[in-house]
Amino acid sequence: MSRCGMKDSYAFKCIILIPAFPCRPADGIPTCSRAFVRLAGVLEKNSNGETDDSPNTLVYRKMEDLIARMQDEKNGIPIRTVKSFLSKIPSVFSGSDIVQWLVKNLNIEDPVEALHLGTLMAAHGYFFPISDHVLTLKDDGTFYRFQTPYFWPSNCWEPENTDYAVYLCKRTMQNKARLELADYEAESLARLQRAFARKWEFIFMQAEAQAKVDKKRDKIERKILDSQERAFWDVHRPVPGCVNTTEVDIKKSSRMKNPHKTRKSVYGLQNDIRSHSPTHTPAPEAKQPTVEELQEQIKFWQAQLDRHRLKMSKVAEGLLGYTEQYADYDPFLSTPDPSNPWISDDTTFWELEASKEPTQSRVKRWGFGMDEVLKDPAGREQFLKFLESEFSSENLRFWLAVQELKKRPIKEVPSRVQEIWQEFLASGAPSAINVDSKSYDKTTQNVKDPGRYAFEDAQEHIYKLMKSDSYSRFIRSSAYQELLQAKKKKSKNLF
Repeated sequence: MSRCGMKDSYAFKCIILIPAFPCRPADGIPTCSRAFVRLAGVLEKNSNGETDDSPNTLVYRKMEDLIARMQDEKNGIPIRTVKSFLSKIPSVFSGSDIVQWLVKNLNIEDPVEALHLGTLMAAHGYFFPISDHVLTLKDDGTFYRFQTPYFWPSNCWEPENTDYAVYLCKRTMQNKARLELADYEAESLARLQRAFARKWEFIFMQAEAQAKVDKKRDKIERKILDSQERAFWDVHRPVPGCVNTTEVDIKKSSRMKNPHKTRKSVYGLQNDIRSHSPTHTPAPEAKQPTVEELQEQIKFWQAQLDRHRLKMSKVAEGLLGYTEQYADYDPFLSTPDPSNPWISDDTTFWELEASKEPTQSRVKRWGFGMDEVLKDPAGREQFLKFLESEFSSENLRFWLAVQELKKRPIKEVPSRVQEIWQEFLASGAPSAINVDSKSYDKTTQNVKDPGRYAFEDAQEHIYKLMKSDSYSRFIRSSAYQELLQAKKKKSKNLF
C-alpha cells in the first residue's frame, strides 16, 4: 500500500497509531491514552513544528479546561463500569451526573442553563451518549463517555470523504449489533461508493486492514474506542437535521489567513490608536505627523471628551424600568389577554383591534410616552380631539401631514409639499404653526427642491413642543382620566 498522500489522513493515523500501543486495560479504563495522545500531537504538528490553530481556539480551550476539571480524580465526575446482563459497560457516567456537577462547580442557579452548557459541549464532541448518534445532553440516566483528546476539535480535524468511506466500510465488516449502520449512514456509504468507484478497492483494503487491527485489541478497549470513533464522525458528519459545529465563521477564517490586515481610520487620522485590535497587528511606523494632523487629532479627542455619557448604573436602571413598565405587554413574560389568535382559535384580539373602542391596556399604554399615543390610531384620534377642544390642533395635524407625506408616491410629493407649506408655514397660513427661525429657514430652502423630508427640521421642532406641552396636558386632562377610569370600570363589570 502506498503511503503517498495519506500521511496526514485520518485513515493512515488509525492504521499506524493504534497498533503501536498494545493496551492492557485495568479496571475497565484503557492505559494507552497518554502515549496515544502524545504521538497524535506529534503528527498533528506541521513542518514548522507548530500546531494548526483554529479560529475557535479560545472556545475550545475553555471547553477543554472544563473537561479537565470534569475528569479530575478527586473533584471530577465519577466514572464507573456498569454491569448489565451478560455484559459490562465500561467508563461511563450519566447525564444527570454532568448537570449536577456543572451546577455545583460553576455556581449555576438554573439547571436548565447547566443542561444548555452541557449540550453545547456534547455538540462539539467532548463527551457523547454511548447509544445515540444525536450529540445532546439529557438530564436523566442516559450513559455518556468522555472523548479521547486525540479526537478533540482543537486538533483542527478536516477529515476527507475518503476517510469517512473507510470508516463506514469497516463498520460493515464487523458483525456487531452496536456497529450496524444507521439509515443515513447506509445512504452515505452508497453515495460514497458511487463517487469513489474507481478507487473503492483501495478504500476497501484500508478498511480491511483497520478491521484486522481492531480484532487484536482487548474486548473492553475495543468497545470504548469504537464508541469514541463513532462520536468523532457524529461531530464531523452529523445526523441530518443536527447542527454541524465544525463549520468555521468565514470572517474568523479570513482574519486567520490575513493576520497583518489593518483597519483604516474612519476619521482619516494617521497613527490612530483606536484602530488597533487584538485581531489586527498595528501598521508599521509611519512618518512623523504634521502640525495640522496633530491639531486634527486634538480636536477629535476634545470632541470625545465633550460627548455625553451615562454611567452604567443609570443605563441599567433605565433598562430595568423599561422592562418592568412593558412586562404586561410582553407575551413571553405574561399571558396575553385576549390570547394570540394565531395560536388559539379565539378571535377576540382581532375584534378588539378592529373596533373603535380602545381596550384598557391600550389606554394605559398611552401614558408611557407620546410615541405610544402617536403610533396608536385610537390614541391619535383622542389626542386630536383634545387639542381641538383647546384650539391648538395645528401642531398635531402638521406632524401627521408630514408623516403621511413620507409614504406618498414620488410623483405626488411636490404638490403635497406645496399644500403643507401653504396650510401651515406660508405667511397668512390658515393653520400657522410656531417654529424657530433656524428650522423655518432650513425648511424654506428645502421647499425649493421638494422631497419627502423637506419638513424634517420643522417636524422635529413641533414634536418637541408637543412632547413638552401638549402631551403632558393631555395625560393630565379629565378626558384621558375619564377614558381610563371608564375602561377600568367596564373591565371590572365583565367579571
